[in-house]
Amino acid sequence: MSRIASTRASSFSSGWSLLLCQALLFSQSLFFCEVTALSAEDWARFRGPNGSGISNETVPTTWSDTENLKWKTPLPGYGSSSPIIVGDKVFVTCYSGYGTEGGGNQENLRRHLVCVNRVDGKILWDKTVNAILPEDDAQGFLNEHGYASSTPTSDGERVYVFYGKSGALAYDLEGNQLWQVSLGTQSSNRRWGSAASPILYQDLVIINASEESLAIYALDKKTGEVKWKSPGDTLELSYSTPILVEQPNGKTELVVQVANEVWGLNPENGKLKWFAQVPVPGNASPSAVAHDGVVYVTGGRGGGSAAVKTGGRGDVTATHVVWTSNQGSYVPSPVVHDGKLYWVDEKGLAVCLDAATGKEVYRQRIRGNEDFRGNAFYSSVGLIGDKLYAVSRRAGTFVYAPGEKFEQLAQNQFADDATDANASPAVCGGNLFIRTNKYLYCVGK
Repeated sequence: MSRIASTRASSFSSGWSLLLCQALLFSQSLFFCEVTALSAEDWARFRGPNGSGISNETVPTTWSDTENLKWKTPLPGYGSSSPIIVGDKVFVTCYSGYGTEGGGNQENLRRHLVCVNRVDGKILWDKTVNAILPEDDAQGFLNEHGYASSTPTSDGERVYVFYGKSGALAYDLEGNQLWQVSLGTQSSNRRWGSAASPILYQDLVIINASEESLAIYALDKKTGEVKWKSPGDTLELSYSTPILVEQPNGKTELVVQVANEVWGLNPENGKLKWFAQVPVPGNASPSAVAHDGVVYVTGGRGGGSAAVKTGGRGDVTATHVVWTSNQGSYVPSPVVHDGKLYWVDEKGLAVCLDAATGKEVYRQRIRGNEDFRGNAFYSSVGLIGDKLYAVSRRAGTFVYAPGEKFEQLAQNQFADDATDANASPAVCGGNLFIRTNKYLYCVGK
């Protein structure tokens, strides 16, 4: 039996030894019941309230160092994680002491959770933790994104962060550390570090710790206690943040992308409900998006994308795969809107597919004074109001219109900041929050 098959078989087995303590009963409340302490405009996790990358707010189309820039705040370290917003507080993670400029010593590596006033950009507090060593060396692709690539999440009462080998941590909104839990200290064969972000479901913090222990974990929000652990060898090279997809019957599925497969798990106990084989190879970095009971995945070094209906039981490859395509995005996640799937790939190509069929609508290179050497985009495209926003790593933010044809509207850059921008933007109160390795910016009229 192959390692993939054995992993699936064990996940369906009632005698799965690692899940014997999972007899937990949860209420049938909807997904958004987990964030009752949050306001409607809060942006409290990676890619917004439900991971879709969509906001109904309106933000400026153009900005610069002298136009529509409310404030910019120097950060205490580098990072590829996105900012999140809870009320009048912005939270973002950073790393310092090692791997930032010219290497250094691993013993000096620190992770930061920084809290910034949303109104004026002043740093309210900065909480650091020492790294659990040894870490993966600062070389190769790990240098591309660093040691703070997982976006925090919040339920309006606490902030939850994931620091890879240094574990998952919880803080209250005043910066008091509540708990810290190790989720493993292994490394994949690539030694590229972590990128998946934590998400919340009911009273659980769910984290894809594939890099550290080839497992997905659910932790108790209040204590950090492991409520379930779902291991699998084929999680290796899955850097994808899981999403929650609600079914017509009120049940919720936890969907995660792995190399050449999509999995649907029960978020209450971590057991595998269904899987589908798709030609979307590893490395599985983008996060899936969902609409009307269909999840859309893209990724892989060689590229590929697919649409898969949720629900079902066991192997649903023959019945639930709607379409597949050889078009793909290596790192950035897509957005689905008005029957179309959009992304900007790492090479600076804006791609649009028909969401129903997977057929190409357009594939157009973004224009401007771009610096598109190497991997040009890590940030995921977002639909904000009626426009698409794509933050490039070194050439600023590109704004273009959704629709049948590619229409570029603006290219916005901060002239005095040449550091990489790897994070997806956050939206709150009519403002756009962008982070680079040097600054956190607030753009708004």
